[in-house]
Amino acid sequence: MARIMVVDDEERIRTILNIMLSSQGHKVVECASGNEALSHLESDPPDLVITDIRMDGLNGVGLLKAIHERDLGCPVVFVTAYASLDSAIEALRLGAVDYLVKPFEEEQVLVAVERALGVGRIMAENIRLREAISKKEEEFAPVFVSQSMKEVQQSALKVASTNTTVLIMGETGSGKEVVARFIHSLSPLCKQRFVAVNCAAIAPGLLESELFGHERGAFTGANRTRVGKFEFADGGTLFLDEVGDLSMEAQAKVLRAIQEKTIQRVGGNRDIAVNVRLICATHYDLKRQVEEGKFRKDLYYRIAVYPIHVPPLRERKEDIVPLACHFIKRLARVREMKKGMLTPGAAKMLEVYPWPGNVRELANAIERALIAKGGCLPITSDDLGFLTRESAGAQSPEELFRLPPTGIEFDRLQRHIIRQALEMTSGNQSAAARLLGLTRSRFRTLLKLLEEGKM
Repeated sequence: MARIMVVDDEERIRTILNIMLSSQGHKVVECASGNEALSHLESDPPDLVITDIRMDGLNGVGLLKAIHERDLGCPVVFVTAYASLDSAIEALRLGAVDYLVKPFEEEQVLVAVERALGVGRIMAENIRLREAISKKEEEFAPVFVSQSMKEVQQSALKVASTNTTVLIMGETGSGKEVVARFIHSLSPLCKQRFVAVNCAAIAPGLLESELFGHERGAFTGANRTRVGKFEFADGGTLFLDEVGDLSMEAQAKVLRAIQEKTIQRVGGNRDIAVNVRLICATHYDLKRQVEEGKFRKDLYYRIAVYPIHVPPLRERKEDIVPLACHFIKRLARVREMKKGMLTPGAAKMLEVYPWPGNVRELANAIERALIAKGGCLPITSDDLGFLTRESAGAQSPEELFRLPPTGIEFDRLQRHIIRQALEMTSGNQSAAARLLGLTRSRFRTLLKLLEEGKM
């Protein structure tokens, strides 16, 4: 049964409606004014509102507008004492699902209520679907502010509505699959499957079975028929990640599947029609692979119909902080992105780090920092200290600096290093000292010498 709010400044009308509705098992909440109803609506929205149109203060029309503005998803039935076609049309024009004319019969009320509750279920489902779509768009939409990624987005938007094969190129961890899912989510196939296959993660001997499936008894251990990824993705999108790692034999079979739009399971003789939108990705330079004979030219031209290049994170530094805040929001369950998620020192440290692992490494770094401090915000440069330690550890001091034959000005080099450390940590002396492997007191001594011009 439903929870129904009755709003009327006449107690007699409220009582009559309460008796009628309660007899059918509905729970009734009575309100004597539109303002009283609005305060209840915001804390606990009902399944249906029955309200008089004419009331002092906030009338029925104002209440209806407030319900629509708040997107509460509860239908409204108007009660009017003026039985005219004009009043009925006006009520429906304003967004009411039905209207009742005083005095009303019980049967009229119950029929109107059942009809309105049916509309209410549709409205609630629409809200749920909108939230699901919004969540989906948020999940798959790339996070960026850089011009280079705006160009990637524009390319994705242009090709999404077509059935064209797309080749996404970029370094490992740069977000190629995010772009692929973004294209799928905006395509006519968005309600169908998105099937991702990492070609580099499958043993060569199993790849054919993984992609095309196998019949029962096709090989030892094949005790049942298995559907492959091409067949499973039929009608949707198949994403072949790291397509450059396919063997030459596998490339030939993928080419046939693309050209003929049919596949044969391992151990089978029957052609199976498949209709998939193909998106491929690779971190290799496939043109060079073709020149070196490591990738089939005919397959390359089949999959590279519409190429998209995703730049590495180090080439779009303006995206680093927005991405970091996005990961903080997702991992720390923060509702809104705020500037206070990262201290200035932490933001600077993220921007100067080279990110060899790209966006994937950034996500892992944020997760590691959050775990280390128990999910508390903001993240500081101290929390990200492992980045500089690991970056420095990757190269020995000898590799970082080699004395030129002409010599150097040692004091000038020290001044430069100290200023650089302070710049990277936004003036945080403790963090700067850690960057240089010094104690805080030793760093302060050097800083004092620098400020006094003795260095």
